[in-house]
Amino acid sequence: EESADRLHKSGTSSYDYINHYPKLFVMRKLLLIACAILMSAVTADAKVKFGIRGGVNITEMSFSSDVFEGKNRNGFYLGPTIKIGLPLGFDIDASAIYNQWEADPDLYYTVDDTSNSIKASNLKRKVIALPLNLRKGFGLGDKASIFLFAGPQVAFNIGDKTIKEMDEVNWEWKTTDISINIGVGAMLLNHLEVKANYNIPCGKTGEFRFSDAADNVYETLEAKTGGWQIGLAVYF
Repeated sequence: EESADRLHKSGTSSYDYINHYPKLFVMRKLLLIACAILMSAVTADAKVKFGIRGGVNITEMSFSSDVFEGKNRNGFYLGPTIKIGLPLGFDIDASAIYNQWEADPDLYYTVDDTSNSIKASNLKRKVIALPLNLRKGFGLGDKASIFLFAGPQVAFNIGDKTIKEMDEVNWEWKTTDISINIGVGAMLLNHLEVKANYNIPCGKTGEFRFSDAADNVYETLEAKTGGWQIGLAVYF
């Protein structure tokens, strides 16, 4: 009964709109905050640097059921970035990056009332991500420093929203999702940056629907994807 109710909701367009309104509100707030910071930085004649950021992802996938556990897979990200210097050793950085990664759900299903198991394909996702981080730096001399950072990230799906394998398996990505980045980095020669962070999802990233070939009852699993990001940035 619970699965049927969830299936009914997932097929109702009004439910989808209502479900997305809170996220749209949060995204607008984040954009307004980012614009306010940029405007205040310009008026305060703060140190502003532009650059390019890129790196690799190590994606982790988890499901709402403890019976299933995804495997890690790699991806990459690339895009422009801006860093704004603030007083007391603080900085703000914001980026608009193309992020592509792959996840292995490590799920198996049966077809045609047989006991033969078929492994579900790896899931690929393409998004435009907008991370906004507050940083605190600690100097190691004139040419080097380390910093801690944290902040929110909004991602917009630009790839396939639905992935279907036969009639038994159906994967659907969310249109947008919000996450939190926490990490550490180092700045060298005031232009080269190295950093690593962990991306923590705030809510589900997608849903995985499958049926039991024996009784044709559909089940739905909610999935979250987060993981490590390791990358470089060059500021001009």
